[in-house]
Amino acid sequence: MTSEHAWIEELGAAVTVTDETGTIVAMNRRACETFAADGGAALIGKSVFDCHPERVRGKTRALYERRLPNHYTISKAGKRKIVHQMPWYRDGRFAGVVEISVPIPEELPHFDRG
Repeated sequence: MTSEHAWIEELGAAVTVTDETGTIVAMNRRACETFAADGGAALIGKSVFDCHPERVRGKTRALYERRLPNHYTISKAGKRKIVHQMPWYRDGRFAGVVEISVPIPEELPHFDRG
């Protein structure tokens, strides 16, 4: 990773980037740690579709077909996370999906700022 993007390596969120075909093209340190049991950094170059169980594959494929953001929360191993899956573009053309998984506490304040 170049020094201009070094900040992402120590970001407290897992960031995984795929290209338009679903091939994983980048993962930050937290993503590699999160998916260590599945191969960690060795997942780069692999299909994201192969990383999901069959019951979830259709939803994952829909992200690439619809090119719309998807957001949800999960609980795993006693930890809560919010997951953002968002399309990214290069020169105005769909280039893939970025997934950002952020740990969240049990109690999360909410503020209306309108």
